[in-house]
Amino acid sequence: MAERISFEKRRLGTNGPEVASIGLGCMGMSEFYSPGQMHDDESIRVIHRYLDSGANFLDTADMYGWGRNETLIGKAIAGRRGAVVIATKFGNVRGPNGEFLGIRGDAAYVRACCDASLQRLGLDTIDLYYQHRVDPNVPIEETVGAMAELVKAGKVRHLGLSEAAPATIRRAATVHPIAALQTEYSLWSRDPEDELLPTVRELGIGFVAYSPLGRGFLTGQFQSLDDLPADDYRRNSPRFQGENFQKNLDLVRSIQALAARKGCTPSQLALAWVLAQGTDIVPIPGTKRIRYLDENLQAANVILSDADKAEIDAALPRGAATGERYTAQSMAALNR
Repeated sequence: MAERISFEKRRLGTNGPEVASIGLGCMGMSEFYSPGQMHDDESIRVIHRYLDSGANFLDTADMYGWGRNETLIGKAIAGRRGAVVIATKFGNVRGPNGEFLGIRGDAAYVRACCDASLQRLGLDTIDLYYQHRVDPNVPIEETVGAMAELVKAGKVRHLGLSEAAPATIRRAATVHPIAALQTEYSLWSRDPEDELLPTVRELGIGFVAYSPLGRGFLTGQFQSLDDLPADDYRRNSPRFQGENFQKNLDLVRSIQALAARKGCTPSQLALAWVLAQGTDIVPIPGTKRIRYLDENLQAANVILSDADKAEIDAALPRGAATGERYTAQSMAALNR
């Protein structure tokens, strides 16, 4: 039985869902991270342990594993609906072989994706529905308008955006209240501090931080590229390439030293730092291993003093990471 943790509850947006301060990103259970090591039974055990610990916020998307991740979550939460807040996403179009075919935000696509996600999840209502990436060819007003119709129909409770630009967020919020913006945020991805966080705070929108452990890099478990399986997509990530890897590893060693003095693990320190950036921020670290889940959840008990935060900031200042966070093609879909 999982140890229950006294999670602080954080509300996403002015009237959005109330969730545990640490969510669970489920993407890696079905694709991208070490795909040869994916086991649905173990992933379901991880989800159950997460829920049994007292937490309640699961994050998925229709593109993760071509829908397999939503199906997996549907199996895991059967009989537990009242104890979980489900967030899923639409917008990234993929072909039958997993190829990426672009981004869609037209109204017909929004409606079709929602119905398909509900069926895979085995739900009548999605708690938080995100546009995964902004479609540059469709006005955001049309996309969010279609999402708002889903709310009226009772198929969705709250709306969200992912990797959207400040101006887009403002336009979206004039159509329907936006509960959350999901964007990458961690000690080595601090760009949201420039404009995104001020914008969502002005508008009363919550912030969900994905990859709060730097795609696992901040855990300290990777000492060379050889530590990643051959089929792991991170091998193609700019921050894991060549000289970038070594420079970023030096940053992680600073975090390891700080964590040792604090009496916690590097993962816990990195998550505690994200949690300390505001009570409107909810990190969603992902894992498919119970031991890493338990470690991550204990970050809720790590309290950082002002002196701790200043020391961390000095060791990993804004812009410290070397390399872009995605390939050039993927970077083009961000901040639109």
